[in-house]
Amino acid sequence: MMKGTVYKSTGSWYTVKGEDDVFYQCRIKGKFRLKGIKSTNPVAVGDRVGFSVEELDGVKTGVISEIEERENFIVRKSVNLSKQTHIIASNIDVVFLVITLNNPPTSTSFIDRFLVTSRAYRIDTVLLFNKVDTYNEEEIAEIRYLADTYRAIGYTCIGVSAKKNKNIDQVKELMKDNVCMFSGHSGVGKSTLVNTIEPSLHLKTKEISDQHKQGQHTTTFAEMYDLQEGIRIIDTPGIKGFGIVNMEPEEIGGYFPEFFERQSECKFNNCLHKNEPNCAIKEALENDEIAWSRYNSYLQMLEGDEDVHYRKNSYE
Repeated sequence: MMKGTVYKSTGSWYTVKGEDDVFYQCRIKGKFRLKGIKSTNPVAVGDRVGFSVEELDGVKTGVISEIEERENFIVRKSVNLSKQTHIIASNIDVVFLVITLNNPPTSTSFIDRFLVTSRAYRIDTVLLFNKVDTYNEEEIAEIRYLADTYRAIGYTCIGVSAKKNKNIDQVKELMKDNVCMFSGHSGVGKSTLVNTIEPSLHLKTKEISDQHKQGQHTTTFAEMYDLQEGIRIIDTPGIKGFGIVNMEPEEIGGYFPEFFERQSECKFNNCLHKNEPNCAIKEALENDEIAWSRYNSYLQMLEGDEDVHYRKNSYE
């Protein structure tokens, strides 16, 4: 039995990098799918797996028979099976959420939904405000306001431009010796950013469609690449929206850092911060200590109306 890491998944075959630094094309053992894994894909990019090697007509292939416990993973709802989840990637050290103000627009509710999900799955998130070279003064002021909002609650925020090479070194520094993932709507410039960081990758990019102000979907499957300085990067499909998966209403507030630090001051232990008396979150909101955009996102998640939200903000 060899140990290895999954670098690519195409649904039925998996590219696994073994401990010997050789890449093997692997499939999974037949019964493996029946082990009660409630996702559409039992094996994901980033998984550490055990596999055996077979040779047929001089070609070596592998058979995956075990997955090591995941440190974390990130999911989205399966496109075709609404009650199923799809694991995009696992064992991630840091995820960079790429945000654009327009062309295409990234809503604060999308950002907040992403941050709640990544925090729930114990993944550090850095916010990259991309295409800063294209904004006018008013738009730059809006980006600064957004960045200040998220910095105040503990998130690292960086304004970047792939075309002007702005703050790319700062991003590289955060990537060293880490498994990294870039996410965001299609068209926000994920692939262009990654190509700027590592030009040898030549990830596919497409320009924004002016007619619909939406990105043309280019990446089909997640794939991991080895870069210099111990960096591994997972390239993922553009994401329509992160569902709040398997989360009870009373849990959601715990994944908003500014709520979490205050919720013990609420009169009721199970306070949902809506209409309850003596709510510390509502009080902080009235005192401008919590951003209204964050509170509105929280209410949306509480109401569970993400499906409407996705349709309005789908960029694939």
